[in-house]
Amino acid sequence: MSPIERIVCVWLPDWPVVADGSNPDGSRATAVVAGGKVVACSAAARALGVRRGMRLRQATGRAPGLQLLERDVEGETRCLEPVLQYLEQHVAPRWEVIRPGLLVLPARGPARYFGGEQILADRITEAVAAVGFAARVGMADTVFAAALAARQGRIVPAGRTAQFLAPYPVGVLGRPELAVLLSRMGLPTLGSFAVLPGSKVAARFGADGSTAHRTARGLEARGLSTRAPGQDLTVAHDFEPAGTLLEPVAFAAKELARRLHERLASAGAVCARIEVALELAGADAHTGGKRLTRLWRHEGKLSELAVAERVRWQLTAWQEAGALTDAGGAAAGITQLALRPEALSAATGRQELLFGTRSATAEMEAAAARLQAMLGHDAVTRVETGGGRGPAEQAIRVAFGDVPPENRLPEGPWPGRLPAPYPAWVPARPERARLLDAGGEPVAVSARLVLSAPPALLVVKGCRPAAVQGWAGPWPALEQWWNADRARRLVRMQVVTEAGPAWLLVLEQSQWWAEAHYG
Repeated sequence: MSPIERIVCVWLPDWPVVADGSNPDGSRATAVVAGGKVVACSAAARALGVRRGMRLRQATGRAPGLQLLERDVEGETRCLEPVLQYLEQHVAPRWEVIRPGLLVLPARGPARYFGGEQILADRITEAVAAVGFAARVGMADTVFAAALAARQGRIVPAGRTAQFLAPYPVGVLGRPELAVLLSRMGLPTLGSFAVLPGSKVAARFGADGSTAHRTARGLEARGLSTRAPGQDLTVAHDFEPAGTLLEPVAFAAKELARRLHERLASAGAVCARIEVALELAGADAHTGGKRLTRLWRHEGKLSELAVAERVRWQLTAWQEAGALTDAGGAAAGITQLALRPEALSAATGRQELLFGTRSATAEMEAAAARLQAMLGHDAVTRVETGGGRGPAEQAIRVAFGDVPPENRLPEGPWPGRLPAPYPAWVPARPERARLLDAGGEPVAVSARLVLSAPPALLVVKGCRPAAVQGWAGPWPALEQWWNADRARRLVRMQVVTEAGPAWLLVLEQSQWWAEAHYG
């Protein structure tokens, strides 16, 4: 019988907050947000009741002075690269990145080398501390259990993973619908789910339920590799001549992802992780170049966008760390990009996900690809948070499968930007409006941002006149002041009416417009 595999997991607490660098000691209440929810927060924010997964309105209600930061996964990856390089130099090579701030590695070899699992854990903690960060280390028989153990800084004894997982709620499986169903059936914990017969779980919940059941039992969710001996599914792109620009490499990653998916589908397999490998040209033709590699665990079905983003994150991280240089310190030419799938298993229609819900289903991606083939690449779009001051500028459409343009990223500075929470409805064009005082006269705003009179009545084109109950503002916004022909001076106000929704109004050249409402 083969020995039980052991996994070591390194968790860097609050990594999105730490990587931002604006709150180094964690003394300020800070939260990193994405998709309108908190994805990480500082210890000071947690002390005020802020929790991961909260909506912004709830989080700011608990902590009125909460500092909000837009998530920057690329920046998190860049900040993580020195940690990975130090671990590879002083502990062991080939660390796998589940996400920035969460790393795993097979533990058996390193533990034997250093003299035990506890010594290995201490060595890892010291290595991360040497780079300037705090870390917690966990070990267990599976990646899933090791990640949970890392939250506690715990080493789960070999063969005891199922007992360790048993008290956890089924919600940690990252399958909300399954968790709700199991709870209704009286199976609220992983232990209660794990005792069910595997055959009955498969009959009731299908392949995806069986995968979750294996996870709850303390077994690796994937079976043995299906790759035939000698079968190589690696895809690569050669750059001739060698180049130093990263944009062509990131663009090539999308095509490589498509080819890799086709090869996996032909082999009837899926993969748990991808190795990104970059070949660099040497100083001369005789010495040769160097090879950079990094392992990324991917979530769900392999998508072109997900791979392109991870390659871009990794490229910028290598560049920031000075890895894309030759022996003389000059920028080294990139000669090849390769993607190699690892941890292959038989395709069952759906693939499991580690800690989180799926971002896109296979059916949606396939449908989008078919529509793009018929109507053109730009015909299918998704909405992303963009940079800008007004609500219409803060939501941009990006072609499905593309990375958002860097010149429209939400990171600032955007002086005069509308703060959160954002409006629920933004018309294609602002509607003409009138904001009147108690005497029926238009409300004006002086150069010093003083209202001519308190607002009393709001009239928006297409809506009934409504009495004003309250307002906030006005706030100025000076756009493109450096261009005399395109400069705009705007004033915005938020107005609440008796009719219900709050409106966002903008005043330009003495005319009020209804720019959006909060539904």
